[in-house]
Parts: sequence; C-alpha cells; structure tokens
Amino acid sequence: MYPTPSAQPPPDPVTPVPPPSASHMAPLGAAALAATLAALAMLGPFAVDAYLPAFPNIEASLGASAIEVQQSLTLYLLSFAGMALWHGALSDTFGRRNLILTSLALFAIATLGCAAAHTVQYLWAFRVMQGVTAGGGVVIGRAIIRDLYSDAPAARLLSLVTMIFSIAPAIAPVLGGWIVKLLDWRAIFLFLFGYTLVLLAFCYRRLPETLPPHKRQPFNPRFLARSYGQIFRSPLFHMKAGVVALNFAGLFLFITAAPVMLPRHLHLGPDQFGWLYIPSVGGIFLGALAANRVAGKITFARQIGIGFCFLLGAALCNVAYHLFFPPALPWTVVPMFFYTFGMSMVAPGATLLAMDLFPHIRGTVASCQSFAVTLLGALVAGVIAPFLSHSVLWLACGQLAFTATALCLWRVSRFYRGRLARAPATMAR
Repeated sequence: MYPTPSAQPPPDPVTPVPPPSASHMAPLGAAALAATLAALAMLGPFAVDAYLPAFPNIEASLGASAIEVQQSLTLYLLSFAGMALWHGALSDTFGRRNLILTSLALFAIATLGCAAAHTVQYLWAFRVMQGVTAGGGVVIGRAIIRDLYSDAPAARLLSLVTMIFSIAPAIAPVLGGWIVKLLDWRAIFLFLFGYTLVLLAFCYRRLPETLPPHKRQPFNPRFLARSYGQIFRSPLFHMKAGVVALNFAGLFLFITAAPVMLPRHLHLGPDQFGWLYIPSVGGIFLGALAANRVAGKITFARQIGIGFCFLLGAALCNVAYHLFFPPALPWTVVPMFFYTFGMSMVAPGATLLAMDLFPHIRGTVASCQSFAVTLLGALVAGVIAPFLSHSVLWLACGQLAFTATALCLWRVSRFYRGRLARAPATMAR
C-alpha cells in the first residue's frame, strides 16, 4: 500500500464533504456520494447491456444485418475509449462537476437520437455520441474519490461504489429483454433517456465540486502532452492498468458473446439473459463487499492475491467443464460468479495503485485507465468475441488467457516496483 502525497490530510470518510464552490448545496456524506457516483457509472452498463437482447428486433426494424447492429456496439466502445482519454484531463482543468453536467446533457440528447433512429447509420452516429459522453461519470468519479479520500478510506468508498454500481449489469439485460418483449427496442433508449434526465437534475442540485480552482491544471497542448507522455512512458502504469483491463476483458468476452451464446448454446430467449448476468453481478457485488470489509486490514498486495485465486480457479473450472461436457445450465454460468468475485477483489487496489503513481494529475490518470479498459473491451466486442462465440469452450479458454496474462503483469509489476524501491528516488518512474 503506497501513501498518497497531498498538501493536506484527506477528510474523514464518514464526514460529509462540503462543496468548495457551491456553499448553497447540502453536503453529501460518503454513502450518498458513493450512490451518486455509482448512478453515474451505471450509464455505461445500461447503454451496453440493456439493448443486447433487442439485437434481432433492431435488425428487423432497421433492415440491418447482424454485423451492422453489432457494429453499433463496437463504435460505442471505440468512441468511449477515445474520449475517456480526455474526460479526466478536462476535469483537471475545468472542474469535476462542470464536466459531469455537460456529459449528462449531451448523453441525454444522444440517447433520444438513438430512440428516433430510422436507419442503422443514424443509430451508429448517435451511439458514437453516446460513447463520447458516457464515460464522464465513471472516469471523473474515480478522480472525485481520490480528491477526497486516501488509502483504505478511498478503497472502501471505491468498493462501495462498485457494490451499488453492480446492480446495473444485473438488471439492464433483464429489463431490456422485458421491454423489447412487451414494447419495442426504442423504448429501451427512452427509458435510458428518462434515467439520464433524473440523474442530471440531481447532480445539478447536489453534486459538489471537489477540485477547487487553485488546484486545477492549465489546459494547453504542451502540458497535456507532457502529462500523457509521463503516464504512458511509465511501465508501472501499463502493468497496473493492464491488470484491471485484462480481468474485465475476461468478463466482457462472455457479455458481448451473449446474443449468440445464450440462444445458440443454451437455448435461452431474450427475456432469459439473467442466467448469465445475475451470477456475474452477484459475484461483483459480493466481491466488492469483501473488498470493502478488508480495506485497511490487509495490504493491497494480499487483497489482489486473494482475488487472483478466485479468478484463476473460476477460469480453470470453466475450461475443465467444457472440455468434457456440453454447455448446460447452471454449470456453464456458475464459474462467472467466482470469476467476478475475484475481479472485484482485485480492481480497487490495482486502480488506486495506478492513480497514486501521479497524484497531481489524477483525473488524467483515471482517463488513461478507462481508455485501456474500454479499448480492450472494443477489441473483444468487435474481433475476439465474434471469433470465439461459436464455442463455449473457446470462450472459456479466452477468459483463462486474459486473467493469466493479468496475473503475469501483476507479478512483474511487483518485481519492477521492488527494483525501483532500491534505486534512487529520481528513477522511481
């Protein structure tokens, strides 16, 4: 566990944080702040998972092929990844609250456009606009946590956000399946539009600004280039960001393959996607709860090690089962619970350790982390999942390869950090 240098000690995690620039607002306590940040982070899962069961309906309604509808997801993820590089940097300059409010307003417009799309090309365009704006909450939310809390309190709050946020991936595909069965695929986007408007109104009234003007960074090309160069030249950043990205890719491989895997291999309908999502999200929730309880009691290194035991064990069991047996319920989906449990144990520590490498530009670091996760997710959705989705065994092998690579990166980062600790301080990055 690495302490974060700061000009003053962070607030106590149970003390409400008053907004520095909006004294008329009632302060948010830690639990309320976690709920707000989780609600912001939920936009991403709702925008991805809720419309997956509606792919066949979108194909029929817009006269598009399955590949063209799949591309709407790939374009969303690519635009999300590209803009994720800028959300944090812009918030380091203009403030966290301003960027979140702007992102929510533009996301609402894009969502309404998706609901009104009459060709797949229009759907692509508005999905790109959604991707550009959806990452504001999840990227800036991490920076807000790091603005206010340090070490174990930050880990506890981050895991609490994950616990609340995990509701979205569980209910999004189930809700989307029921909406498309009872109404129409456009109603999925109308529901998301209403959710965004409610969130925008609440954030306008209650979300504090956590980065006062005197702590903001200049917005100029030279400073940004220097900041990004500093981050991307850091081997430790790539290793620690890669740990989170690769573990998530192991989950996202099954999520993006679900429209093919569940109907073809498990013979499930669009309103039965919960067979995959509920165990996955149950693991995310309980893993985050476990991470919350052990924060400050054990080191980040030990917590991450425990998480990898679950990750590798689940992936190996998944491969072993499908080597000898055909896909079947519940055995095909049970390993996902233990995989996501381990993923939630690993993610808070690895995320905070990466952000602590550059405490003066945490927003930019958060952007780079989200960029890595989403870019790999786009590669999974656009290339790897379609290639592997014809076989559940191949999907399980892909998941094992992702998490094994993540473990290798973690072990190398520990060795590399140990070497740097023995080197002069000027070589620490």
